[in-house]
Amino acid sequence: MQIIISGGGIGGLTAALALQARGHEVTVLEAVREPRPLGVGINLLPHAVAVLDGLGLLPALHEMAVETSALVFANRHGQPIYRDPRGLAGGYSHPQFSIHRGELQMRLWAEASAKVTVLGGQRVVNVRDDGGRAVAEIETADGPRELAADLVVGADGIHSALRRRLAPDEGPPRWRGVMMWRGTTWAPPFLDGRTMVQAGHSRAKFVVYPIGAPRADGLQLINWVADRRLREPEPGLTAPDRADWSRPGRPEDLLPTFGRWRFDWLDVPGLITRAEQMLEWPMVDRDPLPRWRLGRSTLLGDSAHPMYPIGSNGATQAIMDAQALAEALGAHADLDTALAAYEDERRPMCARIVEMNRQEGLDAILDRVEALAPDGFADLADIIDPAEVAAEINAYKAAAGHRTAR
Repeated sequence: MQIIISGGGIGGLTAALALQARGHEVTVLEAVREPRPLGVGINLLPHAVAVLDGLGLLPALHEMAVETSALVFANRHGQPIYRDPRGLAGGYSHPQFSIHRGELQMRLWAEASAKVTVLGGQRVVNVRDDGGRAVAEIETADGPRELAADLVVGADGIHSALRRRLAPDEGPPRWRGVMMWRGTTWAPPFLDGRTMVQAGHSRAKFVVYPIGAPRADGLQLINWVADRRLREPEPGLTAPDRADWSRPGRPEDLLPTFGRWRFDWLDVPGLITRAEQMLEWPMVDRDPLPRWRLGRSTLLGDSAHPMYPIGSNGATQAIMDAQALAEALGAHADLDTALAAYEDERRPMCARIVEMNRQEGLDAILDRVEALAPDGFADLADIIDPAEVAAEINAYKAAAGHRTAR
C-alpha cells in the first residue's frame, strides 16, 4: 500500500519503519523543515522496547540510553514508599530505557530516511477521500500541494489537524491546573545511577532519572520534571499557553515549592538552579474519541490519545500503536477491516490509560501517603500496608499493558 504519515515524531517514525518492514511504500510528512533534538527525557517501557528491538534498534538504545533498574516512589521528604524493579530486573523480556526524547527522534528520523521518503516543511492540514483514495492537503513554504495515497495516518500530535476532522468542536486541550517544568542537569549520580524516582504528591511532585552514562568528571546528565498545581481543576479550564517543546522555564517559579527538598541522596534545588535547560509545559490531555478512523485515514499516538505523562505511557503507547497498525494491515487484506481491527485493539486500552491518569494513575499512592503522614514516617507499615501499595501499583501496570516474561 501507499501510506502517508502526517508527523515525524517518535510514533510516526516508528510506524514508518514498521510499515516499510512489511512491504508498504511510506511517505512521512513533517511540518518542521529541519527537525532538531528538542525536549528532554522520556522513558520507554519494555513492551515498547520490544517493538524497537524488532526493528533492529536495540543496540542503538543501549548506546544512547540508560537501562532503568527500578522506579522508586517516595514522599516529599525523600523517604522511599515502594521500589518497583523495571526491565530485565523486573522479569520483563526487554530493558526499560531512560533516554533523551529529541535524540531518540533524530535516530528514528535517520533510520526512516534511509528506508522511506521523509520530507520536512510539509504540514498536512486536511485529508479528504477521493475515489477510494485519501488525498492529503499540504501546506509548504512554496504554497499548497496535494498527495494521494491508500491511507493517511495522523501522527501529528496533540494539536492534530487530522483529529479535528473527527472532533471539529473539541476546542483546546483540557487542563487541570498543573504546570510541569522539565529540565536536564549535569550532577553526581544518585542511588545506583539507573533509578527513576517519583517524589512528593499531586500538588508538588518531582520526577528524576538519568538519561546518559557518567562522563569523565563523574557527572551524569539527570532529567527531572517538577509538577506544581497552579489552579484547582474546574470544567472548561484551559492551559494558559499552547503545549509545545519550546517555552523556557524559570527556577524562581519552582524554588518556593521545591527549595527545601534536599534528601540524603538528592539535592532537588541544586538540580533546578544548575539546569542547562528548562522547559515549561502544561499538563494537558483530551477526552477519548469514540473512533479514530474516518474514511481512508486513522490516528496514532498523541493525535489519537493525548494523556497526562504518568506511568511513562506517552511515547510507549505511540510505539505500540505503530506496531498494532502494521500488524493489522498485514493480517487483513481489506483496509476497512484492518483499520477496525487496529482501533479495536488499541483504542479501549488507551482510553483506560487516559482515565486512569486523570485519577493520578501510579501517583495516587503518593497522595495517600502524604495525607496519612505529611511529616514523614518512621516505618511505612505503621501508616499503610505495603502489600496494598504493591497491589495498587501492579493493577495499574496490568491495565496499561505491562507483561513480564515469567
